[in-house]
Amino acid sequence: MSRAPRVELLFWDGCPSHPRALADLRAAVAAAGLDPGLIEVREVPDEAAAERERFPGSPTIRVNGRDVVPAGDEPVMLACRIYHRRDGRISPVPDPDDLRAALAAALTEGAS
Repeated sequence: MSRAPRVELLFWDGCPSHPRALADLRAAVAAAGLDPGLIEVREVPDEAAAERERFPGSPTIRVNGRDVVPAGDEPVMLACRIYHRRDGRISPVPDPDDLRAALAAALTEGAS
């Protein structure tokens, strides 16, 4: 039996997109057959916390410790994050397809 992946949403309260990111994440978690209640939601309140969390901006979503959209060389900061959707649009939240893919990969890893 596979273990449920660790799913985290980190946010900075100065960025208004985290409620939408959480709604999208809950939908993706439920579609994967998992309990949306397993999502850990944590505020990153200051620069020190941003450094500790290696926080590239809000919202940041991680599955088993891996960012669903790797930030590359983006600096650690308290700021709103920008995502590129698979169709090329810019968005304040990750593409739902990226959320689903990260969850599917984690479930596959957990089953092996």
